[in-house]
Amino acid sequence: MTAPNTTTSENIVRPNNEVLTATVDLNGKRVVDIGCGDGSLVRLMTRHGAKAFGVDNNPAQLEKARATKPIAQEIFHQGNAENLPFDDACMDVAVFFNSLHHVPGPGMETALSEAQRILKVGGVLYVSEPLAQGPHFELMAPVHDETEVRAKAKAALDNANKFGFKKLDEINHTHMVCLADFDAFRERMLRINPDRSADFPKYETELKNLFTDLGVKSPEGFEFAQPMRVEIFKKT
Repeated sequence: MTAPNTTTSENIVRPNNEVLTATVDLNGKRVVDIGCGDGSLVRLMTRHGAKAFGVDNNPAQLEKARATKPIAQEIFHQGNAENLPFDDACMDVAVFFNSLHHVPGPGMETALSEAQRILKVGGVLYVSEPLAQGPHFELMAPVHDETEVRAKAKAALDNANKFGFKKLDEINHTHMVCLADFDAFRERMLRINPDRSADFPKYETELKNLFTDLGVKSPEGFEFAQPMRVEIFKKT
């Protein structure tokens, strides 16, 4: 765990997964990924010795999570961040990984309250949020502009002390999002945001142009820089 009450301001290129595993002790811990998507982070935390759970309200994401070969005994639940399917004080670590801003409106503060409820005293809340800037944000913006919801997530975190959390650290870094091609971008966008399926065809030509203009060619396809902010709290 990083030193308390510090802020790491260097916005260096560093993968999201590396930041998490370098700053949070996962070995032997009960951890939950709230908004777990396809379960990749749950499996990562299992590899680092955690007893890991995932929660998501998107059936398509959960289907992919459950269809992937497990690492150990990962457990996935369908549910909402505002009403987590866990007992009080049963988790050592709660993670919102690019997911807090997806909680509707005032539900973000309810979600933080729920995270506080399920954490043990001294437990860690880890929140990784993309900033509303950078090539990856610009690529998504025509069909999915998250400027407002990302600002609301930051405002909710600024009030985390109301829910019994003490801020320990803030880390700024840049994550490179790698996409094999435009079809991979489309599939990922619509799996995460199925409500955009009607709008996507209207913007497809613009999105294809942005994909070409903003992407940096790599051996795996195309990379798009996404500035990130990680905030780490302790339940007091």
